[in-house]
Amino acid sequence: MRFWSRSRPSPEKSASSRGRGLILFKAVQEALRAEKVLKKNGCNFKLVAPPPALRKGCDLAIEVATVEQMGIERVLRENEIETLGEIIPLDVESQKPLDIIKVTQFDNWVMVRAGNMKITFDKGSGTILNISGGGCPDVPYLHLELIDKELTKAPRPRDLGYTLCALMLDRAYEESLSIFKREKCY
Repeated sequence: MRFWSRSRPSPEKSASSRGRGLILFKAVQEALRAEKVLKKNGCNFKLVAPPPALRKGCDLAIEVATVEQMGIERVLRENEIETLGEIIPLDVESQKPLDIIKVTQFDNWVMVRAGNMKITFDKGSGTILNISGGGCPDVPYLHLELIDKELTKAPRPRDLGYTLCALMLDRAYEESLSIFKREKCY
């Protein structure tokens, strides 16, 4: 079994988290609204899980470059997005945010985990073999709708569900589709 993280280059991949900061939220909905608004405004950020010592109610945070702090805070304020205060600078390794996505490769299968949700697919065919994790009420429905479907033809979990589990499963689905397309050289 082999473990690796996302292979896409990202600005936070450096020897330390120096020069980066976290925006914490009280509720998941605010973190998701912030993600949409920041993306729409072309801001440089990444949705992450805050380190356990910094969690204050929401299992999602947004990591940003501290040099963009004033602009990002202004965008959030203008869009009335509620945060838990100022951006927290990440100065030590113990404060490093956790990557939401983890990938595990087995012989002929790949399992992608995003938060507590996991999707496992066949590397050769792209067929979804299993959906697991989470505790949200829509997980059984997501499982029924996605199991035995090819990644390239399956509906997006975000279009089927209404919970944080559906969102995390959608992140796992996106990464699975990206891995499958890379392997097949589409």
